[in-house]
Amino acid sequence: MSFLRERMGTILVAIIGLALFAFIAGEVITYGKSFMGGDRNTLGEVAGEKIAYDDYMKTVKQGTENFMQQSGQTSLTPQITEYVQENAWNQSISTVILNKEMDKVAVAVGADEIQSMISGPNPDPQIVQYFGDPKTGKLDMVRLNGFLRELQNAKPTDDRLIQWTAFMEPKIEQRRREKYFALVHNGLYVNSLEAKDSYEAKGKLAKFTYVQLPYSSIPDNKVTLTDDDYQTYYNEHKAMFKNQQELRNFEYVSFNASPSKEDTAMIKEQMVKLIPALRSSTNDSLFVQINSETKAPLVYQRKGQLEPQLDSVMFTAAPGFVYGPYVSNGSYKVAKLVDSRVGPDSVHARHILINPATAGGVDKAMAKADSIKKLIEGGRPFAEFAKNFSEDKQSGEKGGDLGTFARGAMVPAFEEVAFNGKPGDMKIVTSQFGVHLINVISQKGSSKVAKVAIVDKPLTASGKTSSAAYAKAQAFLGNVNKDNFAQEAKKAGLPVKQANDVNGVASALPGLDNARELVKWAFTKAEKGDLVDQVYALGDQYVIAHLTKIKPEGELALEDVKEQIKPQVLTQVKAKQLHSKLEGAVNGASSIQQVAQKAGAQAVPVENIVFANPVIPGLSIEYKVIGTVFGMQPKKISKPVDGANGVYVVSLDSFINPPALTNTVREKQQISQTLLQQADNRLFDALKDKANVKDYRAKFL
Repeated sequence: MSFLRERMGTILVAIIGLALFAFIAGEVITYGKSFMGGDRNTLGEVAGEKIAYDDYMKTVKQGTENFMQQSGQTSLTPQITEYVQENAWNQSISTVILNKEMDKVAVAVGADEIQSMISGPNPDPQIVQYFGDPKTGKLDMVRLNGFLRELQNAKPTDDRLIQWTAFMEPKIEQRRREKYFALVHNGLYVNSLEAKDSYEAKGKLAKFTYVQLPYSSIPDNKVTLTDDDYQTYYNEHKAMFKNQQELRNFEYVSFNASPSKEDTAMIKEQMVKLIPALRSSTNDSLFVQINSETKAPLVYQRKGQLEPQLDSVMFTAAPGFVYGPYVSNGSYKVAKLVDSRVGPDSVHARHILINPATAGGVDKAMAKADSIKKLIEGGRPFAEFAKNFSEDKQSGEKGGDLGTFARGAMVPAFEEVAFNGKPGDMKIVTSQFGVHLINVISQKGSSKVAKVAIVDKPLTASGKTSSAAYAKAQAFLGNVNKDNFAQEAKKAGLPVKQANDVNGVASALPGLDNARELVKWAFTKAEKGDLVDQVYALGDQYVIAHLTKIKPEGELALEDVKEQIKPQVLTQVKAKQLHSKLEGAVNGASSIQQVAQKAGAQAVPVENIVFANPVIPGLSIEYKVIGTVFGMQPKKISKPVDGANGVYVVSLDSFINPPALTNTVREKQQISQTLLQQADNRLFDALKDKANVKDYRAKFL
């Protein structure tokens, strides 16, 4: 995509017909052969097909770059990294599974379809976006045909051909998937009986009375759970205990190596000593570059853009005012008001971007920009040069127009010209993107802005503090073994923390953000009961861990889920007791009021309950209870029903039926829409379940 943005005038290549398709197919075949050669590069297997580590990491890299571009972040937290990696893994699985299914039913994208995507009556929207005529919004066929003629004989190694293919390949694959899922969607059907049932489930009203004995009426400490109780619940719910991937539990203690009071005081003192030099500095930008941990450029900012401590003082202070030291985001900071002024809130500007790499260096790029500037000042149209020479092709097609933007939208060097100049200015500046020729068209609004120099120093532990914490951790590791972990932790006054159901690619644990190395140990080196072989330094913590449980992929044993299911087993045992009590109350009773009286409870009437929304007012969803009601005859008393909140007995008073359904079309459409929304995910889950996915990522990441 960067190629499309940066080389828009030279990449509009349409590889029409079987030639493009054959090229892409050839690349895919080569790609496949490249990773089938050895297991050392095998990250996983899906339906017998191997997933290569190198190709997976390309997907991770692309996902990382996309996230950074969209979020504006320059680095990722461990949690976001884990999220990106998981997305890349799911994408890899999806590609293999769907390709196999599409091959089975011979789904393909033909030459005519590819041609239509590029230059047909309905070309791909992204192609129109990048290569259309900005005046008409339509694809410029003259330019397209020109490029076709120009690149008909392009060599397979031609960068333009390779990058165009990289652009088209996912679009062709996406069209293939759309056709496959269309086959699935066309197989979905809703009949009139289903429509009628759905209509009645939403419109048929029930009026009934219930008696409830809540589970909370029996204190937990009055219930003794037996092995049979656990086994009974486990046997009835085995399907719920299927582990999709191997998980591990471990316990750990951590020794805090965060900055001590002495460390914090020392850093504060260092910042205090910087204040006189900052106050007297005549080159604040250079001072920040030399003395600050964060080398941020100095830019004008409006109120609300500075952090709260500064926002409240800098807009009323005089230039030269110094604030601090103060603590913010884990650092001590000192700030100096360099300048304040009234400036525009937003700017409308255009630019021409020259790439130093292609111009022969920054000096030549500057000279080229200066030549263009002189020609424009001599009367040549700015838009003409932007379209023909700007590396920013997206704005170039609009004559270089960037629209109207607020402060913070552009890089500092660009903003300096746009906001501090005046309408009509045309200046040349250099940024990380290249050399810009900027023309300020107009400025809107006005408000006070401030330029603040900020010097920061992170609050980090001294060597003395870190060494002391590490020594304690090392001593603990020397004394502990797999049988006395809890006792030694208690002696040391350390809480034992639990990390349960950890997967092999986890990057964070409770209280530990950078735990990847510890997780890798648990999955690649450790067996059940093992202790770590070293002290792990994770952030500002030194950690000693003990692997307590391995939960293999597949059906879990009762032992693995016993603690997890304890609340449900407790409820089931209470239900048996309350069930018996209500059975006695129902026996011989002629009305629901008599049942309530015998059970020592209340008979509660409710009305206007529908099957499609099984909620009892004042309680919660009760599927079994409402299902029982809609299966009863009026004036009958039900048997006890074990619900979500307690055990119930119900008596149906009456139903109010909705008007007869005369037209099923709308009801069918609503059901079909729901089915369509769920179909793709359900289909993929079913295919994934059958694909025998093997995940080896824990050994690599």
